[in-house]
Amino acid sequence: MVTKNTYEVPLQSVFVGLQKAVASQIKKTAKFRTLLKRIDKTLRKIEPIMCGCGRLTRVLDRPEKETKMFIYYLENGKETVLKCSRIKCWNVYKKFVHANKLIRLDHELLRFFQAELQDNLSARFKGLALAGEVDQVVLSVAKRAGGFSSSCDVPGLPDVIVGLDFHVKEVKRMLLKDDNQVVILSAPGGCGKTTLARMLCHDDEIKGLFRDNIFYVTVSRTTSLKTVVQKLFTHHLRLNNCEFQTDEEAKNELENMIRQMWPQRILLVLDDVWSESESLIQDLKFLIPGYTILVTSRFRFSSIGSTYELSLLNDEDARTLLCHSAFPCEGNRINVPDDLVSKMVKCCKGFPLALTVIGASLRDQSLLKWKTTLQKLSEGQSVFDLNSFLLLSLRASVDALEDLPIAHDCFLDLGSFPEDEKISASALLDMWVVLYNLDKEGMYTIEYLLELSSRSLLSLVLARKDASELEGYCNEHHVTQHDLLRELAIHLSSQKPIAQRKRLLIEIHGNDIPAWWIDQTQQPIDTRLMSISTDETFSSVWYDLQAPKVQALVLNIRSKIYALPRFIKDFNELKVLNITSYGIYPTELHELPLISSLPNLRRLRLEHVSLFPSIQSIFKLNNLEKLSLIMCEIGSALESCTVESPMLPNLIELEIESCYDLKEVPAELCSLDRLTKLSITNCHELVALPVGFGRLSNLEILRLHSCTRLSKLPDSIGRLHNLVFLDISDCLSISSLPDQIGELSGLRVLKMSGCHGLEELPDSVTNLTLLEDVICDEETSYLWSYYEGDLCDLKINVVEEDRLANFMKIVG
Repeated sequence: MVTKNTYEVPLQSVFVGLQKAVASQIKKTAKFRTLLKRIDKTLRKIEPIMCGCGRLTRVLDRPEKETKMFIYYLENGKETVLKCSRIKCWNVYKKFVHANKLIRLDHELLRFFQAELQDNLSARFKGLALAGEVDQVVLSVAKRAGGFSSSCDVPGLPDVIVGLDFHVKEVKRMLLKDDNQVVILSAPGGCGKTTLARMLCHDDEIKGLFRDNIFYVTVSRTTSLKTVVQKLFTHHLRLNNCEFQTDEEAKNELENMIRQMWPQRILLVLDDVWSESESLIQDLKFLIPGYTILVTSRFRFSSIGSTYELSLLNDEDARTLLCHSAFPCEGNRINVPDDLVSKMVKCCKGFPLALTVIGASLRDQSLLKWKTTLQKLSEGQSVFDLNSFLLLSLRASVDALEDLPIAHDCFLDLGSFPEDEKISASALLDMWVVLYNLDKEGMYTIEYLLELSSRSLLSLVLARKDASELEGYCNEHHVTQHDLLRELAIHLSSQKPIAQRKRLLIEIHGNDIPAWWIDQTQQPIDTRLMSISTDETFSSVWYDLQAPKVQALVLNIRSKIYALPRFIKDFNELKVLNITSYGIYPTELHELPLISSLPNLRRLRLEHVSLFPSIQSIFKLNNLEKLSLIMCEIGSALESCTVESPMLPNLIELEIESCYDLKEVPAELCSLDRLTKLSITNCHELVALPVGFGRLSNLEILRLHSCTRLSKLPDSIGRLHNLVFLDISDCLSISSLPDQIGELSGLRVLKMSGCHGLEELPDSVTNLTLLEDVICDEETSYLWSYYEGDLCDLKINVVEEDRLANFMKIVG
């Protein structure tokens, strides 16, 4: 008779063998390194269980058949890992198949040890599925392209860093001292604290010590302990539904998780902590060896840990930074004397942000502009203290936009969005198109984003290398802004009395409605742009607000349940409505039917909210021109959509992005006669398009990027004779194109890289006589090469980037 303990040695043996195989392949091959590192991280989570006799006994206390099967699976897993270096680079299909085997191995490890990995979690969290069973849910929360991100990954570094190398060494020395559990990196705003913290996280010695256990959390003024802990759980354990009722519960569960990770070293970075969040640092301190916290703050927390005060740049480094920003090409400096540059450097007083922004504002400017800017800054030295002077310095860069009044307004509008959050480029462009009539002038608003970026007044992060594609993929691109620049935008927008402000930016903490709002009994507010930001404790208790001229309304929310204010039904001039949840999970949106009474609403953007069943009210918006559903929880709302009158008769553009539970597109969609742009991307559960899809006769642009389970295009697609652009890239399940594809007589661009299941093309592609560009991977390019002779203007563009790596982002 075989006892359960008979399997202890074989299980440990195959586990160690798998660990060694993974370690060797990480060094040997680069093709699957991302996935192998992921498996290595999982194995290191499991290692304490395998080495602890008591806990391993619990593992072995399972049905004999299950244990034997798992040992067999680990042995096969080792062989799969060892094959990584033998997969040829050119065979994309085999790379894809092998990658899926590695993913399944990682999921199986997590599944088998699920109970043990969650041993220290409270009973509420036991039984939650791990990554393999909720991949799409985790994806939709942790990998969104803009706005809120639950990821605790370390952000990248700026292209140019000046004068911080010495400080990296000093702070690293403090971090590695055994008696320093908390290190505070303190300096005024704009000094480079965040850049220094990121440099430390990317330092080879730090990465060697802490490995994958470096967690980076940006802390805004409204961040709670529960929010921080939920981010850490989502990131580390891939648990999507772990919610905490109290801060104390969150604190206890985090301590349990960190103790479970011991003896691995852990570095927690808390970036941009405000004075009112001092208790947050205290709550995250646990007396656990190897657990270290790095805090960046404008404030000193001397009672909590050791403080390192980051000094301003010396004259040499300051000059280097200013010149790099002002003269990216050395030849541009011909007309600017050295002494004028030196005086400008002195005026900036060593603040990196001021040097960067002012330098960018003077790029390609005349000598007169340099002198007038210097005069403004010099006059401020005798009036303002250091921090106020920095504000004045940055204002000089905004004043430099006086010849571009729309760009100036666009900068001020950035204050409408929450601190320390990514802003979707699409959300900004939607707002600016309407507020400034840019579409009527024939100018596309991307110019203003690029203008502000070139002046370092914001950071434009492009997900795609080709900036010309920004218009079509704005949800994949985002804007970030230094908190001082955001404060400047708010400061400049708040100079007039509330009733006369062009922009009204409201922040509500808890249920503390501003006193002026409660007392509003006189004239209505004249604002055109209104932003209302609420935190996770807001209970949707509203007072009436009279603002009949509002054209754009931005609602930034964090609570689990949120009811729209009833006063918006009287916003008859409202043209743009942007509702975004920055909470961990989609916010349950109530009172959405109120928007059906808005006669002039042109653009509606809903992000990270739960819509079922109130989505029906959206279909009654007769004048809506663009609808964006980003990261929304739709459920079966679209499947049961029934509208008596024509649905959205004036809709021109529809975006559905990363809606993880969207499985089918309703047939009613095909009645949108005026639709010219349709984008359904990163919807990984979508399996089919409606049979009557060809009824969208005015469609010009169709994007189906990364709908990984979409198996085919409908035959009726051939009726889309106005279609110019088609993107099916990373639609992994499409195995063939319909013969009717050749009927797309207007098609000029076809993007299809990453269609690894596609084995052949229909001969009808020879009828695509206007086709100019096919963007695909190397394997697909061979299929198209047979038809080059028939398509005279065809250019086959082979994607150089590793599309498999992009797929890993999708599943991981």
